[in-house]
Amino acid sequence: MKVEQIYTGCLAQGAYYIESKGEVAIIDPLREVHPYTEKAEKNGAKIKYIFETHFHADFVSGHLTLSRETGAPIVYGPTANPDFESIIAEDGQEFPLGEVTIVVLHTPGHTMESTTYLLRDKDGKDYAIFSGDTLFLGDVGRPDLAQKAAHMTQEELAGLLYDSLREKIMPLGDHVIVYPGHGAGSACGKNMMKETVDTLGHQKEVNYALREDMTREEFIKEVTDGLLPPPQYFPHNVRMNKEGYADIDEVLKRGASPLNPSGFETLANESGAVVLDVRHQSDFEKGHIPRSIFIGIDGSFAPWVGALIMDTAQPILLVTPEGREEETVTRLSRVGFDNTLGYLEGGFEAWKADGREYDTVNSVTADQLKEMQKKGEVPVFDVRKETEYEAGHVKGAHLTSLDYLNDHLAEFPEGEKFYIHCAGGYRSMIAASILKSRGIHNFADVAGGFGAIREAHVDITV
Repeated sequence: MKVEQIYTGCLAQGAYYIESKGEVAIIDPLREVHPYTEKAEKNGAKIKYIFETHFHADFVSGHLTLSRETGAPIVYGPTANPDFESIIAEDGQEFPLGEVTIVVLHTPGHTMESTTYLLRDKDGKDYAIFSGDTLFLGDVGRPDLAQKAAHMTQEELAGLLYDSLREKIMPLGDHVIVYPGHGAGSACGKNMMKETVDTLGHQKEVNYALREDMTREEFIKEVTDGLLPPPQYFPHNVRMNKEGYADIDEVLKRGASPLNPSGFETLANESGAVVLDVRHQSDFEKGHIPRSIFIGIDGSFAPWVGALIMDTAQPILLVTPEGREEETVTRLSRVGFDNTLGYLEGGFEAWKADGREYDTVNSVTADQLKEMQKKGEVPVFDVRKETEYEAGHVKGAHLTSLDYLNDHLAEFPEGEKFYIHCAGGYRSMIAASILKSRGIHNFADVAGGFGAIREAHVDITV
């Protein structure tokens, strides 16, 4: 038996490859399926099943493409109602895989169809669970995403989740390995650990939601407390996972089309496309196409695209580092942004060499900010999360979290110069690009963010 976690850091998502005696099961595959098919082919194995733990909100699964390419059936747990052919398993149903068995444990609460898959070894002993978004390490799935579909409140869903955990998962042995659907950084939970594999016994010790003496009422209160609004692209991804989507090869063919500067500008004007610049923030700062939006490919790219562009049907044109065009299109498609129209061939340098207008972002050092602070009050806007801000911030700084920046636009001064920062520079450059695209230019980015601000001993409130 072979169990492999295929973890994608950008999405903080775990897909799983399980193989026994030449037969393979894939759990929660990503949109691009070649890593799974290539692995099976290399091992001389055949993909027999594709298991989905639920209709994912934060990424588009590769289940349909993988099924078309391999002929393997797609398996969902009870109550799922996809618009395509699949096996809707019963609670407790067993699926043989070589010498091992995968057992369906219906665990509603995160969504109504949410299912945990229990892997039993060749001796029939419980070995591992693939818990999807039901149980994370250090947390459980948020119960507020499926309210509309389930016609239930988040409190009612949280109550179901409490029952699922205590009736289906907690009775399992402490030795059972927990393979979750997500890790720290995912918006599907609020308190996840950085580790991506653990034992159930250890989770019973450290996970607040698995306290043995926890009442149903306490669980509901703690699980629903402090939930932030989910990203607006989540319902679009659920719909794509439930109803279907274009094949990834078709998306790549269209999105990875090279365009010269003239064709790029013409298409941008005609289509109303967002120009998305995914280079490093320092490159964007030095020069970029006017009104383009920066979201760097080497940061938490896909979640920020989903949170800030919001409409998955939005046409997109790309400015990328050389050689990373197809990667960018692929990563956009993972969160349902399939309408990429092409990329600027030769990158920003080609635009500049063609003599076209470009913009820059003004910046100051933390030391310069400190000197200005000594002379009087300086308008500073902090685009980090509320928890980061509360842990320490520049004295007098305004909290304007990047997630909700569009709600704060009226708060930025029109006449005087102001300053923005995040933790290290990535998010503040995203904010800078959004401000500029809205016609706000009277600001400077604090280079190095709050880390540099601390080192420079700028006046901080804790």
